[in-house]
Amino acid sequence: MPKCGVTGTWRIRPARDADALAIAQHRYPDSQGESLELYAAWVSLAIGRGTYLGWLSEAGNTVIAGAGLVLLDWGPTQSDPNPLRGRISNVYTQPAWRQRGLATALLQRCLAEADARGVRVLNLSTSPQARALYERLGFEASRTEMVKGTPKSYHLAEDG
Repeated sequence: MPKCGVTGTWRIRPARDADALAIAQHRYPDSQGESLELYAAWVSLAIGRGTYLGWLSEAGNTVIAGAGLVLLDWGPTQSDPNPLRGRISNVYTQPAWRQRGLATALLQRCLAEADARGVRVLNLSTSPQARALYERLGFEASRTEMVKGTPKSYHLAEDG
């Protein structure tokens, strides 16, 4: 169990169906109501289908951070025969636990799972504050991705 200064220790465990609401709260930390409930319902279904793989950090019995890997049925390409792509999502750490390596450890779990499944292309959206974290893990800004209908953000992806 990694040590986190004087605040205590934390552990990482796989996300379960019962964690869907906590995962939704990571995606929408300042929200309540319908959008939270809709996303939690989707997460629950995706965990059941095996298309959402998540990990949560806990201190005691309290979830303090999380990250997920969404597996997308993309189809094989000329450069990659694996039909799956991955999307990193719901990376969140409670403010009091930030800068202690939790997000890095959770993302490494996501990357290891993608690697174990042969998923070579991953993408994500990030905030300016988190961009350096993703760059340290090998993500690069994509010059080819275009997005319609989403808030302005960085879209980091491997070209493939």
